[in-house]
Amino acid sequence: MSIDEILFEAEEKMLKTEDHLVSQFAGVRTGKAMPALIENVMVEAYGSNMRLKELATISAPESRMLMVQPFDAGNTKAIEKAIQSANMGLNPATQGKFIRIVLPDLSTERRQEFVKICKKMSEDGRVAIRTERRQALEGLKKAKNDGGVSEDDIETAEGSVQKLTDQFIRKIDEHLAHKEKEILTV
Repeated sequence: MSIDEILFEAEEKMLKTEDHLVSQFAGVRTGKAMPALIENVMVEAYGSNMRLKELATISAPESRMLMVQPFDAGNTKAIEKAIQSANMGLNPATQGKFIRIVLPDLSTERRQEFVKICKKMSEDGRVAIRTERRQALEGLKKAKNDGGVSEDDIETAEGSVQKLTDQFIRKIDEHLAHKEKEILTV
């Protein structure tokens, strides 16, 4: 594998890690209603587990309310049950073809819990970024041992890997700070 391929692969994997973290953050509740909060809730339907977003349209008509409209009315009870058992403190109420979810106010303690959860997620993201760095450095060592690559090129590439790592860890910290502010805003 060439140095460029190793660097490209490391950057791709770090980018995927960042994207995964952002999607995880979307599922953490803040003070206002967002469809992303429940779109990945797993619902038992049609004999298998499916994401809620695959079974219904989710909207936020008001800042403290979510509306779920199942594509198939037969899944209404299963969706309602899945939202209740998702352990998010949400109580769905069926109204005809819709499921209405009014979000209760978050207590200060609950907000702090959500901040802790986000910090844990971001630390997991940092660990994943560092793992990608380690794999890239191992790939560079292997390329060096295989020959055909100069010491200077390897040192330059190692510096590039470290810059990438620092850049993505900084991005993760920025996402965390933004999410923390969002959670703590009353």
